[in-house]
Amino acid sequence: MSVSLATLTMTLLLSGAPPLSTLQPENEVQLRPTAWLTDHTHTPVHLSTGRIRRIYFTLRRNTLSMELTLSPCSGAIEWSLTARTLKDKPAKHTQWSSKKSFPEVWWRGSGKEVLIHSYSGIAADTYRGPTYGPASIYILQLKSTEQDTQVDVYLHEGPGPSGVFPELPADPHVRTLGVGMTSVTLSWMPSPSVTGSSKHSRKQSYEYCVTLNRKHNWRNLCSARERKSVERVRKRGRKDEQRKEVESLKAWWGQHWGMFEDRGSSAVIRSDVADPDCVCREENSVCTVSDLLPDTRYYFDVFVIDRVNGTSTAYTGTLAHTHAEARGVATPLRDGQVQWTTLSPGSDGEQRFSFRPRGGQRNGLLTLQSCNSTKAKVIVSTRGRLLSSQDVGDRMGQIWLQGGPSYLIQLQALDSTSPKLLGPEKSKVCVKLQASSAFHRRGAPVLPVTLQLKSFNKLRSCSSVTLAWMGTEERSLYCLYQRRITDHPKGPTVTDLCLGPESRPAAERILCKYFQELDPRRAVTTAVIGGLNPGSVYVFDVYLIRRWGLPIKYHSKTVRTRRQC
Repeated sequence: MSVSLATLTMTLLLSGAPPLSTLQPENEVQLRPTAWLTDHTHTPVHLSTGRIRRIYFTLRRNTLSMELTLSPCSGAIEWSLTARTLKDKPAKHTQWSSKKSFPEVWWRGSGKEVLIHSYSGIAADTYRGPTYGPASIYILQLKSTEQDTQVDVYLHEGPGPSGVFPELPADPHVRTLGVGMTSVTLSWMPSPSVTGSSKHSRKQSYEYCVTLNRKHNWRNLCSARERKSVERVRKRGRKDEQRKEVESLKAWWGQHWGMFEDRGSSAVIRSDVADPDCVCREENSVCTVSDLLPDTRYYFDVFVIDRVNGTSTAYTGTLAHTHAEARGVATPLRDGQVQWTTLSPGSDGEQRFSFRPRGGQRNGLLTLQSCNSTKAKVIVSTRGRLLSSQDVGDRMGQIWLQGGPSYLIQLQALDSTSPKLLGPEKSKVCVKLQASSAFHRRGAPVLPVTLQLKSFNKLRSCSSVTLAWMGTEERSLYCLYQRRITDHPKGPTVTDLCLGPESRPAAERILCKYFQELDPRRAVTTAVIGGLNPGSVYVFDVYLIRRWGLPIKYHSKTVRTRRQC
């Protein structure tokens, strides 16, 4: 049986019971739990943009001074410290003492609020001073004005420094001892916290960490770590999306035509290059950072870390510009020109090319491939800014060029040999590359998810075979070539991987057709090849011919026609 609110109110009034308004404080439940700050505790606080966070704390009796330190990770914050004192102490046994939190009971008493300290900015800030009366509750109010961030809060009761943060020397600046083409040597004065501790505790408690990036100096170690975590999350998200897409395409292909090992997936060379990670040294106050880029500006920061308390203090950072390497003569690449080059490991095994998109364009596409199963390294830069630094193998690589009027392409041979090659040629690397302007694109063209050719045994006859291969959602030309094997086939030459359709006789070409499928899951095309001899072995090759970039050769497929039908 349901009772209306009006009936319940009338019943309470007639029965002499107190009205609902007087019963409501007894039934109030706090919406959010009160956050309390404890002494000698490293407390991280997350701040959402524009939202105010309040944290309360009290001090022990007879505490005369305190120290409160706040360090934001990134972005500007506003924070203030106020004290609320009571003229009359609250009753120990109030009617709602079991229902209310301590700050709410305090607020109902008579008293006043006094602002002790306030700050607005992006740097770490510390309040050191006397307490405000023995009977006070302190309110720490925080607000982020630019972006979501994390603030590290530490409270210390009593006189003197807390001792939980490492100390800085009288000269906290980081000095540059030497600058090379790919390395920088730094030095700094030792921290008194490190030098003042014993050798055994120093190894367990303290260490120096050096961070570097190409944008600006860090105010604290938290901001440097926050940026690294954001980069890892973004990179992990991109890799997960690519992996899911490839797995779904493989599953659809395998569901229709059987599973197979994907040895022919094309690799796209990407242009995102992360900065080096931080370098940590336990006791040394001299550090050499290596593997840097020539002619590049780097910002260096040094942090002394207390591993026991989980705190750190930042030195005053510095910057250095690495020396430019000796510029050799760069061979210009014409737009659309196919270039073959041979590299040898060692100091003489580097080739330099320059490319300027025609018509004042600032975008282009670089396509390259190793032709003899050995690897090379390609470094692409524009006006001293690195665009890509990747290894190139026998899989087709693509680098999207953007952001500059001209580009420098450096090719270096890696120390790797191919068991298929003999004699002095085994250490050389043959690379085929092409640079072309892309007038309407904003990224590298889409490549097939696999370069395998599939033949259907059930559709194989004495005079015909059926082949299938994966295409893309872009309109492209596919040309099919066949070659009959009469004798034992000769071994592949060192450039077979890079030979295009221009190297094949016109009589071997069977068909050329355009194909595209907007749904990449169904981008499969087939071809029926007839007029074959019974019991003969044929090798089939498919080339993907694009308007820009090198032709893409699928893996050869060998099929024998049936002897009897």
